Amino acid sequence: MSKEIPKRYLLVLGTFLLSVLLYIDRVCISAAKEPIAGDLGLSDKQMGWVLSAFALGYALFQTPSGMLADRFGPRRILASVVTFWSVFTGLTGAAFNFISILIFRFLFGMGEAGAFPGIARATFSWIPMKERGFVTGINFSGSRLGAAFALPLVAWMVTTIGWRSSFYILAAIGMAWALFWYLWFRDDPTQKTTISEKEKKYILETRQHSSSEHTSALTVKMLLRSRNMWLAMGQYFCSNFTFFFTLTWLFPHVKKTYGLDAVDAAFYAAAPLIAGAIGNWFAGWLVDVIYKSGRWQLSRRLPAIIGFSLAAFGLIASLYMHTVIGAIFFLSIAIFGADMTLPPSWAFCVDVGRKNSGAVSGTMNMAGNIGSFITALAFPYLKAWTGSVLPFFILGALLNISAIGLWLLAKPDKPIDEF
Repeated sequence: MSKEIPKRYLLVLGTFLLSVLLYIDRVCISAAKEPIAGDLGLSDKQMGWVLSAFALGYALFQTPSGMLADRFGPRRILASVVTFWSVFTGLTGAAFNFISILIFRFLFGMGEAGAFPGIARATFSWIPMKERGFVTGINFSGSRLGAAFALPLVAWMVTTIGWRSSFYILAAIGMAWALFWYLWFRDDPTQKTTISEKEKKYILETRQHSSSEHTSALTVKMLLRSRNMWLAMGQYFCSNFTFFFTLTWLFPHVKKTYGLDAVDAAFYAAAPLIAGAIGNWFAGWLVDVIYKSGRWQLSRRLPAIIGFSLAAFGLIASLYMHTVIGAIFFLSIAIFGADMTLPPSWAFCVDVGRKNSGAVSGTMNMAGNIGSFITALAFPYLKAWTGSVLPFFILGALLNISAIGLWLLAKPDKPIDEF
């Protein structure tokens, strides 16, 4: 007799595929930068604003979308936001000038804002505490693998069928996922009729409980008064500043600096993203191993501190490389490190947010994507002002080092209304 696959594993598969789609839709504009800029007559600085418009919309709507996921459940919210952003993925292909693509990318980012807070809320209800780190690592590795896969694929699609048609196809795929999710998923395992009694009992007994926690009356004031919330926001700003470079300027930077064609540049630019996926898996595993040893606080702090150290080292070391292989090798170390910070960060938000984990994780992600917004503009502007990429990489390294200090102060065992 074949053994039934646990429903929570199918849930993780669904959120992993969503994460893949999320970043395919997000990174495709980087791979299509040149034909978009050529057709619409955009300069590098204007493209910087197009890239950052997504990050701004994504950042501003993190907390509201997280609150919606907490209130209405991740089933309805995730299906809705994926449909919404897929519409604007398609409309990106219909852009006709700078203003139109700026608006479409802002609204696309606004839609994507609900994805990871919704996933975090589903994680709280469905995933046992001792599996939380690895599940988070799997979900975020999907985003990196999606981006890595998308760079050469979209470069090929753009070359073959054009950039406009490429966005239309991606929009259709997103709408198909939204339909699947709404039909299959339920907000709590007790609502899923096809789950076995054994698995349901296991989840209910081992997931994080909140019977004695005062998390039902979350307010913006409570979020802003929490030291844990500010620490999470600060360190995630630093992490995203490093990572978002790979989704925006790494591909055109490598292509121009080393005189590569689009497909070759895409394969090189994909390498740090694959390293990021591995960093997510490793950190997720490490989070759970340390947690199972009874050291809850260390299970969040140590993987993040190791990750930020590697990120700072990789950024600085890449500056001394004179070949594309050398530069990509150390940038891969940097992104491996930056992505090691994700499983502890999101596990930390679920730890301290509990039933409000959607809003807490959304607030952290808002701060992180303000970092992304700044990255998309900082690279072209600093390069234009100084004639070098050196200031950008040094700034990134300093932010990573400062994040280590923030993690030393974080307390995952204290909910946001206590610390």
